[in-house]
Amino acid sequence: MSDWQVPLSAVRLTEADLEAAVEVYRSGWLSMGPRTEELESAFAEYAGSAHCLAVSSCTAGLHMAMSAAGLGPGDEAIVPSITFVASANAVAYTGARPVFAEIAAVDRPWLSPETAERATTSETKAIVAVSYAGHPGEIDGLEQLAEDRGLTLIEDAAHGSGSWLGDRHLGTFGVAGAISFSAGKNLGVGEGGVLLTDDDALAERARLMRWHGITRSIWERHRASTESYEVAGLGFNYRIDDARAALARSRLRRLDEDNRHRAALASVYRDVLGELDGLSLLAAPPESARISNSTFAVVLDEGVDRDAFRDSLAQSGIQTSVHFSPVHRFELYADSRAELPVADAFAARTVSLPMFPEMEEGQQAQVIEAVRRALARRSAGLRGGLEGRE
Repeated sequence: MSDWQVPLSAVRLTEADLEAAVEVYRSGWLSMGPRTEELESAFAEYAGSAHCLAVSSCTAGLHMAMSAAGLGPGDEAIVPSITFVASANAVAYTGARPVFAEIAAVDRPWLSPETAERATTSETKAIVAVSYAGHPGEIDGLEQLAEDRGLTLIEDAAHGSGSWLGDRHLGTFGVAGAISFSAGKNLGVGEGGVLLTDDDALAERARLMRWHGITRSIWERHRASTESYEVAGLGFNYRIDDARAALARSRLRRLDEDNRHRAALASVYRDVLGELDGLSLLAAPPESARISNSTFAVVLDEGVDRDAFRDSLAQSGIQTSVHFSPVHRFELYADSRAELPVADAFAARTVSLPMFPEMEEGQQAQVIEAVRRALARRSAGLRGGLEGRE
């Protein structure tokens, strides 16, 4: 369905995936029900989390986590500016204020304990850690900082399906973590996600929030043959449906295999592109990590025209993107008054290259050759400019 020779990402569903979804439609039970329960149980076991709640989006999971953790008006939550805007919006939904912190470095676009601590004030209640491209960043250090300062650590692990640091899955370091199932993610099903937590009380509050504060879901009432329920608090409609849950459960069965293919592609990119002048790579994950490689970003050298670079790749049929525009520069958060030169530099120079598990060897070779040509044109242009001034 793409006009690109090499798209940025590609969702390719197997016959087993499609049959899992079709079976739900044949069953006649379409809303949140038995397939959702199966997904929650399977993902909780996979990630080693006591609780897993399937939700309509990662954003919904983040909002539930922050609300259930008690964020509200007068509170502040530290958020990296290099993230999708949902990380900050979920804070704002609670009435709390997102405070944008600097990233660790241009090749480390995530919070460090030092940058997070510099952003803390007497109103700080939470730290929102973002796992850029499924990289753990400095999550263990942020976990320690939160413990030392009495803060709540919440993980936006949207990119983190199948990302591990040692024997811990991303999304399980904080009091809660949310993972995305949106179309371009490693477990893409269109829209959806899960909320992970080991906190029993938080999980119970989140379950109530997921569907209007109602104490018994339709599926629970159906099994009990009763319509009786109570509304125990104000909630939302953040349910997933069984068709998407079944599709995510099917894709989860091959997640590790897909991520191994992504890792092999990332290794080739790092080996070849790391030798080129004109760009640099993000810091490699620690040896104890196994990451999702949800995206693959490079950072162009200062002076390289990013628009021209991307246009050159586009002319070769290669789709690229930028992850992400700095959130503190958006009109919505213009009053944040944040000065984050490292985040601004990263956002101005980063380019995301194609990354998906079914990418063929020839497709990746096309990307690499297109990158070489784009950088060579830049070098030729610089030489021409220098000669013209002599």
